[in-house]
Amino acid sequence: MAKEKTVYVCTNCGQDSPKWIGKCPSCGAWNTYVEEVVRKETANKRPVSGLETAKSKPLTLNDITGGDEPRIDMCDEELNRVLGGGLVPGSLVLLGGEPGIGKSTLVLQTVLHLSDKKVLYISGEESARQLKLRADRIPHNSSDCLIVCETSLEQIYVHIKNTQPDLVIIDSIQTISTETIDSSPGSLVQVRECSASILKFAKETNTPVILIGHINKEGSIAGPKVLEHIVDTVLQFEGDQHYMYRILRSIKNRFGSTAELGIYEMRQNGLRQVSNPSELLLSQDHDGMSGVAIASAIEGVRPFLIETQALVSSAVYGNPQRSATGFDLRRMNMLLAVLEKRVGFKLAQKDVFLNIAGGLRVNDPAIDLSVISAILSSNMDTEIERDTCMAGEVGLSGEIRPVNRIEQRIGEAEKLGFKRILVPKHNLQGMDTSKLKIELIPVRKVEEAFRALFG
Repeated sequence: MAKEKTVYVCTNCGQDSPKWIGKCPSCGAWNTYVEEVVRKETANKRPVSGLETAKSKPLTLNDITGGDEPRIDMCDEELNRVLGGGLVPGSLVLLGGEPGIGKSTLVLQTVLHLSDKKVLYISGEESARQLKLRADRIPHNSSDCLIVCETSLEQIYVHIKNTQPDLVIIDSIQTISTETIDSSPGSLVQVRECSASILKFAKETNTPVILIGHINKEGSIAGPKVLEHIVDTVLQFEGDQHYMYRILRSIKNRFGSTAELGIYEMRQNGLRQVSNPSELLLSQDHDGMSGVAIASAIEGVRPFLIETQALVSSAVYGNPQRSATGFDLRRMNMLLAVLEKRVGFKLAQKDVFLNIAGGLRVNDPAIDLSVISAILSSNMDTEIERDTCMAGEVGLSGEIRPVNRIEQRIGEAEKLGFKRILVPKHNLQGMDTSKLKIELIPVRKVEEAFRALFG
């Protein structure tokens, strides 16, 4: 007989407790404990002797055959780049994002272009008619895509057995439930058990599965972390609904790099791949405007130019405000301290607002030089020449530290028609600059960069 046991589980971190408590001792969240029924099956215990034969034997690394994993071309360069070159057979991919950001549209338009693959699209949220209306807006050829609306895990396996698909899409994992657990769909136990069962199916049949997941109010994928530990790849689809840009990031990838970035543009007929994000992220009409600096950044192996905007004004209220959008606020405060201590600009009684144009969030330290240049440009109300860009990390002592992949940064600026670029002086050691048409301005300290920009 199966023994039923009731525990209380934190929906934020997964910590369990035998009784309800108000504040989670693990993550510190309040009122997140919900009651879950856990069944413990009585296993047939038998003594372990030293004479039993194991099902597998240990192997040395030399005995294990390795090689590149075969990839499935998704007919989408941005998605292939973020996945690490394509979808690996037998992998379990989780795609998360805010409601209405375009997760279902991205997956549907991708599978509609896979003409040589049989795809089973399992929808637990939308009806078949709703999917048909969305598919009619997306230009596509005739695709062997099968649609079924189902929320029972057992019935899903029946449909998979009858159709034998090459790729399975589940939208979304929070709506799927199994009959073996007496709990509502979307609960922690249901999500964990259904995901583990789907992972076992993917590995045994070598069939790739793409899961679409919800996120909670903190912005992380709901479930909580148990779902991210089970899957092979976690993709995050981000973007502001008021902007037309969508960014696909890889948070976890067992078959590739997590530093890749895919950029899309939301249109009426679906998502358009942005092959040259620099032209999309740069405004062409900032002549005569102060507080704008162009930075040469890199995400993954991809260089692009972004626009850094700053506004410095006198503090109207008692305490000066510090606000940053798309940039780390603590790093901006550090750069403001460098400006005041090393360069002598007094910004303690002024409001400072910083924005990375286009709704992009950048973690590349090479944009430090453009951040302080935009702040100083707004403070002095002096514009930076529009054909000038820069790349460099700023240290606490005011030095400009070298950055990685400087050749790619310079090449991207040259391709877009920039005439000058400020680079760290140490990056030019041993570098052949004879074939470059762009003027390189080596800087070693923040003061040298400001003299080159403002005279």
